[in-house]
Amino acid sequence: MITITLVIPAFIVGVLFLWKGSDILIDGTSKTAAQLGISALIISVVLVGFGTSAPEFAISIGAAVQNNSGISLGNIIGSCVANLLLVLGVAAIIRPIKIKKGIIKREFPIMLGATAILLVVSLFGLLDTHHRIGGVFFLVLFAAFVAFFIICARKEREDEKKLDTGKTLKNILFIVLGIIGVMAGAWLLIDSSVVIAEFLGIPTFIIALSIVAIGTSLPELVVSSRAAYKNEHDIAIGNVLGSNVFNILLILGFAALFIPLNAMVSLSHIWILLAVTLVMFPILYTGHIISRKEGVFMLALYSVFIWYIFFGVNIVF
Repeated sequence: MITITLVIPAFIVGVLFLWKGSDILIDGTSKTAAQLGISALIISVVLVGFGTSAPEFAISIGAAVQNNSGISLGNIIGSCVANLLLVLGVAAIIRPIKIKKGIIKREFPIMLGATAILLVVSLFGLLDTHHRIGGVFFLVLFAAFVAFFIICARKEREDEKKLDTGKTLKNILFIVLGIIGVMAGAWLLIDSSVVIAEFLGIPTFIIALSIVAIGTSLPELVVSSRAAYKNEHDIAIGNVLGSNVFNILLILGFAALFIPLNAMVSLSHIWILLAVTLVMFPILYTGHIISRKEGVFMLALYSVFIWYIFFGVNIVF
């Protein structure tokens, strides 16, 4: 844990790592996609989505090992909502994000399906009493998800010419270094923010709900925002869609192998996640672009979500 004397330097270094790491990651992704004859969208969904989900993986699996189901599941639900509303909202305000028809036909339905499966599995207690069955089921679905996109990538390469291996390896190295930079920056920001919150006397519960959930979404926020600024629309949207699928199927699948996740207690929040995902469909479908106005609307929805977390549960109808 970072000490209070080092918290400001750590925060600044974290921002720099996030900024430069995201730049390298975006450039490496777009160039690798062009050289391999694969769309940047596929690489973003699979590789970049995995890399930016690393903080969620570390925190949720670590919490599961320590028998803390609240942080393990809550971090994932909160991060998925933040990815859709906060990350895409900010990215769209920076520069409207163009949406390809393929996203609506392939990537978005997969993310929606993963979210719906999370709700159904939770309703049947497969993340509680029979948590290991649910965990294995999620990991099998995740393996099928990766296999599907490998097949898609191979189909896109069928008509491509011989590759320039040297340049391709160099750009793949940029992707790896970019992911490492983004991960390091995110962890520095999360740790420093927690130290600041504790120093100010903010309760641990509030820290977990706000700083941890938003903090683990920082890689997605920076990568998608920078991608939108650079007109790399496929990376901006693919990073978020892929990250949510990784969060639900891979991370919750692993976490459920260790402990019951008590998903029945969090059903209201899982319903909210599904509702937010459904709200995204007309935003993505209408006009095939996420406009600045829609970005503002998404940030407003996220503000309502945060308000509900802190105050909504105390309201009696």
